[in-house]
This record gives sequence, C-alpha cells and structure tokens, in this order.
Amino acid sequence: MPLANHPSQVHQEDAIDTAPLTISQLASLPVTVDLMTAAKVLGIGRTKAYELARHGAFPCLVIRVGDLYRVSTSDLLRMLGVSGAEIHPPPTAA
Repeated sequence: MPLANHPSQVHQEDAIDTAPLTISQLASLPVTVDLMTAAKVLGIGRTKAYELARHGAFPCLVIRVGDLYRVSTSDLLRMLGVSGAEIHPPPTAA
C-alpha cells in the first residue's frame, strides 16, 4: 500500500489546530463564531462542545441556526474576562 493511502498518516489539513488564540486573534473574530472555534478558545474538545450545546449547557450564549451552532463572540470574551480595552487599547499620545 502506498504511504499516501496509509490510514495512520495524518495530513496537515486534517490536523486540528489546538494552539491557544492570542489577544490579537481574539480581536479579529467576527460577531459570532462556529462552535469549534469557541471550543478551541475554551479548551473544550469537539465531542464535549457538541454535547454541552445540545443540552443548553455550553458556558456562553449559543445560537442555533438550523443544524449550525454559532457562539456570540462578545459573550465568549465576557466569559473569559477579556475586556474591550485589552482587545482594542486606547491610542497612546504621540
């Protein structure tokens, strides 16, 4: 069997990025994010995130749109204790 078809080979696009988000990455998030982005921010795995969302127990506001789960970014940041000043600091005097 060629190595490219070997089931144990993990392709870069299949790997889940588990690196924590930086403050600048948090600042660039849209108004709502998908459930997996919110789960990544919180350090929650996929299975647990969907289980919590299905039971209405996800730790911040989840909006259900058909089969999609969207999470309010402002609620996510508030839950993390990240203030607007940390994300968008006031300009400094020159």
